[in-house]
Amino acid sequence: MKIWLDPALLLYEYAISNQGGHPTSEPDCPVDCPKDDGPDDRAPELGRIDMHSIFPIALTEVDRYYLHTRTFIRPQALHVQACGEDLWLACNPSESGKVVLMDAEAHALLESFRTPKTLRDAIAGSSICSSSVEQGVELFTVAGFLQEPTQPALPPALEQAQTLAVWFHITNACNLRCHYCYVDKTTEHMADDTAKQAVDAIIRSASRHGYRHVKLKYAGGEAALRLPQIIAVHDYALEQTRQHGLELSASILSNGTILSVRAIQQLKERQIGIMISLDGIGAHHDQQRPLLNGKGSFALIDRTITRLLAHDLVPYINVTVTQRNLDELPGLMAYILQRDLPFGLSYYRDNACSTHLTNLQYRDAQMIEGMRAVFAYIAEHLPRRRLLSSLVDKADTNGPYQYACGVGRNYFAVDQRGGIAKCQMAITQTLTTIQADDPLRVVREEQDGVQGLPVDEKEGCRSCQWRYWCRGGCPMQTYRMTGRSDIKSPNCAIYKALFPEALRLEALRLLKYELPVVC
Repeated sequence: MKIWLDPALLLYEYAISNQGGHPTSEPDCPVDCPKDDGPDDRAPELGRIDMHSIFPIALTEVDRYYLHTRTFIRPQALHVQACGEDLWLACNPSESGKVVLMDAEAHALLESFRTPKTLRDAIAGSSICSSSVEQGVELFTVAGFLQEPTQPALPPALEQAQTLAVWFHITNACNLRCHYCYVDKTTEHMADDTAKQAVDAIIRSASRHGYRHVKLKYAGGEAALRLPQIIAVHDYALEQTRQHGLELSASILSNGTILSVRAIQQLKERQIGIMISLDGIGAHHDQQRPLLNGKGSFALIDRTITRLLAHDLVPYINVTVTQRNLDELPGLMAYILQRDLPFGLSYYRDNACSTHLTNLQYRDAQMIEGMRAVFAYIAEHLPRRRLLSSLVDKADTNGPYQYACGVGRNYFAVDQRGGIAKCQMAITQTLTTIQADDPLRVVREEQDGVQGLPVDEKEGCRSCQWRYWCRGGCPMQTYRMTGRSDIKSPNCAIYKALFPEALRLEALRLLKYELPVVC
């Protein structure tokens, strides 16, 4: 009996289970406000580990007593699918994103628990030796694939965010004219005193609402056009957050065309992360993201990425997927994987500035077919690191989570004039200003427009097995396309089609890089 799994995730799961369950902090928004520290799964990288060196896990006497005296059943939410000849994968999308690959004997053992039984029952009904059955049940229990029949199937708790995240729109100017951009460009920049007042307002709200951490996302326009100002305001924010007992992290969202070596050094010294937008290789990128003068921007971005990697500052790559670049994405994936860059695939979202460009828009079938081609390339060039949370738009498999992002709860955008909006996608629709005593309170109390609702409150989501991974998709996209916040994402069919295929890639990665537990 053989079972493959990621040892880092198993140890992580065992640790948090002994701390009272899953962490309740929420994910960051990976589209335009990216998870720039990388969307890949958060369990630590342990390298290639012989599972026999850590398994069976050193269970306490209480744990072993529990294993031998309780009745177990396979949870209804458990997802099992065939994965090659005589191999199956299993995961529970209602829990964390652990994927286990197993052979026929292990699969038969797991399936035997479709009806409640004890370990003794399982041993008696199996042709496998008792020690192997015991070890398999132990692993499935630690992984959360076996539970007590009386254990209620409770939804995950609403995330208690510890971070106030803010989109810091430092400039409305840009040296590119990306065809899908939602910002109506001007030459207007945020004044220095406005930037400091914005920091003060953010700290007021963070302190009022008990946040321990502030995350600033320097953006535009092209934020790097105002890099000296970003450095100055970030240094001010560091000073002020320290005085108020808050932690600070930050990232810059850039098109990657104008970052000098000195700029990279300044960002690295301050531990400011960086996200770069890249939509293809050469002309395939240039067709969507030309310079202001109409020339291509890819060569400049490639130079910047090379510089960043040479200075050990690894950028997060955000890929905007449109009908235009779908067919060329395998080539871009080769570029990304060869450089081992963290990335996310963000599906194009229609907006007022680009809605007339129908060749950016995609049908469900087009997106599914295009993503399958990307997945096929990845299958032939599997990296060691886990990609599961990078592959399906806004999905985050590190959950379970109820919310797709912090809109209306622990997130807002500050425009270049000091106005406060719910989301950067609606940055012109300001609700208040940085002069407000508590801008976050105003954002939370606003009942018009997009609302941040738990996925369990969304029509079409409540019974879906994948809901705690997709979390209902981008709230702003859904609201703009339907006029509602309490309904499933317009991309729902795409997510449902691609999750099983993304899981298959993770199973293939386990098979390639992890040594199996041989029970």
